[in-house]
Amino acid sequence: MNINGRSVSRETLDRLEHFVELFRKWNATTNLVAPSTLGDLWSRHIADSAQIFQLAPKPLTWADLGSGGGFPGIITAIFLAELKEGWVNLIESNNKKAAFLRVALKETGARGSVHPVRIESAHGIVGPCDVISARALAELDLLLDYIEPWAAQNVDLRCFLNKGRDYEAELEKARGRWDFDLLIHNSSVEASSVVLEISQLAAKR
Repeated sequence: MNINGRSVSRETLDRLEHFVELFRKWNATTNLVAPSTLGDLWSRHIADSAQIFQLAPKPLTWADLGSGGGFPGIITAIFLAELKEGWVNLIESNNKKAAFLRVALKETGARGSVHPVRIESAHGIVGPCDVISARALAELDLLLDYIEPWAAQNVDLRCFLNKGRDYEAELEKARGRWDFDLLIHNSSVEASSVVLEISQLAAKR
């Protein structure tokens, strides 16, 4: 099977399918995503999340901010299971969602751990990371506030942030407070969406 035009192993596909079963079961009682998006679960959420790992397909240490229903953090952790290296720190302060994430990691054999803390305090618990991801979490300017402590710990930090059609306005606002290098990747799933790859983040003085 291909996801976003890239071949996926049978082992990884089995893990993803098991995750989807778990997700549908839990979403019936815990609001993990909007019910209106469940019909497009594979394209709207799985493939959209998979493209994040596909941009950095190496055994790295990740922090996934506001992991929610596991997108993209659990999907990244499932891909890392095939590499048998790398780790995803899933940061989710909602206890019900954190409980789901723990079950999903355990039952899929994905490589990650759950930190049920607020993002503002997470960097002191998680420690340095190679990569940060976030999806449908906050406006870019606020996201960079969250990310800055990790950037201060690692000058080579890279961030992959899913953004919708208003990303240009968000970028303009963020550049008022922040310096950063930017690559814009067109979404493999949504024509009007992008993945912002941000590095060399520093607050303007």
